[in-house]
Amino acid sequence: MKFLHELRNRNALLYWFGWYNILAGIICLLLIAFDDVHLMGISRWIKPAKFFLSVGIMVFTMGWILYYLQAKKSVVTISYLIVISMFFENGIIALQAIRRERSHFNVTNSLNSMLFSLMGIFILVFTLTTIYATYLFFRQKIFAISPSYYWGIRMGLLLFILFSLEGGLMLSLMSHTVGGRDGEPGLPLVNWSTNYGDLRISHFLGIHSLQLLPLAGYYIATSIKQIILLSVLYFLLVIALLVQALYSIPLFF
Repeated sequence: MKFLHELRNRNALLYWFGWYNILAGIICLLLIAFDDVHLMGISRWIKPAKFFLSVGIMVFTMGWILYYLQAKKSVVTISYLIVISMFFENGIIALQAIRRERSHFNVTNSLNSMLFSLMGIFILVFTLTTIYATYLFFRQKIFAISPSYYWGIRMGLLLFILFSLEGGLMLSLMSHTVGGRDGEPGLPLVNWSTNYGDLRISHFLGIHSLQLLPLAGYYIATSIKQIILLSVLYFLLVIALLVQALYSIPLFF
């Protein structure tokens, strides 16, 4: 595909790391069919599959948009930090699946507590790296792309960071379910709770603004005002879903 060829030329490091995550996610999906071990009511391979695939999409996206920054040395540093932090983050999630242990909110013993703490450190490194990339996009004044496109990138990064920080809310609750326990019945694959509020819904939609808003800036919006309006509307939608979850209301009620 032309897109993949261009992506490889733009950022070979993130291109290959993206493929690593996508292929690891596919392997996890295949393991679901051959492994009957369950954690929290679902196959132990569902969570690693979701994280590998989501990170793969994110890595491809970052490899694509970082190309527009003029600070090329900073782009190299950002790329390496993304690879290092996400390699170990997803590695711990996969390791815990192999060990038949929950990866998130698991402090049942010293090893699980240590691994969960390491995950927090790596996600902090990744978040700070993304904040720095966002700063570079706002600092840079001249782009070789349309204003609606680079503002779509800016707004996508902002919302990505904001709803990434929602993970802190889940950490404070030591749960992603509001009104019930994690592991209750949920939607297929994503496992969002069908009985209670689930903070993962707004988290998921919020972080994927990283893809949706740049695409909207490129294909839909024709001015900065339009892409900012679309960004605000999308933000309000995700906030509404967050509030819904906080009131312990399931997505479909």
